[in-house]
Amino acid sequence: MILLKTADEIALMRKANQIVAEILAAVAEAVRPGITTGELDRMAEELIYKKGAKPAFKGYAPRGVVYPKCLCVSINDEIVHGIPSGRKLKAGDIVGLDFGVVYQGFYGDSARTVAVEKIPERVERLLKVTREALYAGIEQARPGNRLGDISRAVQEVAEGAGFSVVEEFAGHGIGRSLHEDPQVPNYFRRGMPNPRLQEGMVLAIEPMVNEGGADLRILDDGWTAVTADGRLSAHFEHSVAITGEGPQILSELEHV
Repeated sequence: MILLKTADEIALMRKANQIVAEILAAVAEAVRPGITTGELDRMAEELIYKKGAKPAFKGYAPRGVVYPKCLCVSINDEIVHGIPSGRKLKAGDIVGLDFGVVYQGFYGDSARTVAVEKIPERVERLLKVTREALYAGIEQARPGNRLGDISRAVQEVAEGAGFSVVEEFAGHGIGRSLHEDPQVPNYFRRGMPNPRLQEGMVLAIEPMVNEGGADLRILDDGWTAVTADGRLSAHFEHSVAITGEGPQILSELEHV
């Protein structure tokens, strides 16, 4: 069931998502050669509690395997759900940072992929196109459109640039739960669920775009998804409220 939010609830969700945005910005700023993914996670966790929020991901176990950290850190060919550890970042890596909090009963969720120092032009293009695919999807998040308009917009930007979209993972509704209906795929095919978008819906739209093929595999930790062909992947996400005035990006940083 799709749960519509009131204006007051969306205002609370904006507060949750601004905490996410502020912490993500701080963590992205800390990305450098030699820092470990575990250090980034500890930084994020410390900031969560300073801001009066709780981690959204730590202890999450939708498939029976508990996620042990606050932050997802996915490097290079890792698509999503990379578990922080003692692994050190190095120059030329790309790093997906996916992060969420709970604040006053509502969830915030956002992601971005950042470069560790200089990266090749082809890799810069992957990041640029994935970000553009996200904003193309957001532009379609308007009352009266359909869910498939978001999915199709993401797919057209990514595939139009010669990349592939991940089909096994999708965006989602968000609110008092981290994952609510509807799922928001990054591709569209005839016959897929395609509900009408309504004012009060809040969606986490999150393109995951691969440099090579769309196929993936899950590592033995039960969480980390990597590209099957070992090529790079990028991930960007915003939580977006559908309003009569158009899409409102709740997780876009407004202030620090």
